[in-house]
Amino acid sequence: MRRQKRDPSHRAFVRGYQAGFDMRTKSHCPYQPESLTGQEWLRGWREGREDHWLGFNNQACQEKVSSL
Repeated sequence: MRRQKRDPSHRAFVRGYQAGFDMRTKSHCPYQPESLTGQEWLRGWREGREDHWLGFNNQACQEKVSSL
């Protein structure tokens, strides 16, 4: 049985979330900003930044990402 790969837009969101939570800048986006994956990365980045500013700890963020 083959394992199904994750959706690329979901992976981009998770990577963006982690970058935002780690307070990296938007310029670290590895995708074209106009593409769907680029938009998902930026959406995750914004959410990660917001969670960092709200004072979430690393464990809470890991649980949030794993539940997505």
